[in-house]
Amino acid sequence: MITLYGMGSPNVVKIYIALEELALPYTVQPVDVFSAKQFDDTFLKLNPNAKVPVIVDPDGPGGKPYTVFESGAILLYLADKTGKFLPKDTAAKFDAIQWLMTQMSTVGPMFGQYVHFLRFAPAGNDYAKSRYFTQANRVCEVIERRLAAATYLAGSEYSVADIATFPWMRNVPALLGADAAAKLPNITRWVKAIEGRPAVKKALAEVETVRSRTTAFDKADAAHLDKLFGRGQFAAA
Repeated sequence: MITLYGMGSPNVVKIYIALEELALPYTVQPVDVFSAKQFDDTFLKLNPNAKVPVIVDPDGPGGKPYTVFESGAILLYLADKTGKFLPKDTAAKFDAIQWLMTQMSTVGPMFGQYVHFLRFAPAGNDYAKSRYFTQANRVCEVIERRLAAATYLAGSEYSVADIATFPWMRNVPALLGADAAAKLPNITRWVKAIEGRPAVKKALAEVETVRSRTTAFDKADAAHLDKLFGRGQFAAA
């Protein structure tokens, strides 16, 4: 049985969805990031970069246990393991990988930084909020144009690219506002279709369970937040 280490962030939600879609048995080991548990020595042995998600597959390559970190790498690993959600046709496969990399390189970082400066940073960061809000909107426009031409990001097939991008796009109305969401009808259509998948419904319910088992941001210790965000005594400068 695969062990998933994580909490309720979009990057972890991807892996919940993939495991449910692939019907792979798994158990969850919550990592309380707002209590800085990702910096414990035991977790650093799994991921030296101190981030979730991580999976440990007892039946890895050659039948040996194998640990995978980075959500995009985990999705590719699970697709390779099961032969699902990554097209067999070479061109279609790399279409999926390109859009997966777009999520990893742009969607996640731009939305993540926008959320940080919107919710977690002190006042006086108007330039940062404007920059990341603009970049988050820009990449949404890119995805909107893609979904105007294709049912799914890789084309006609639901793939790891959709699984990776959905947890971020479903939050567009909450993060970017109703006006921004109204300009993205193809993303809205795509999100609704994915939300209706039974495996996705189950995964999102499981995410709520793990959230109830970890510390909320507003209940976190200030020193733990400083370590998480690399500020105060943990800042490099």
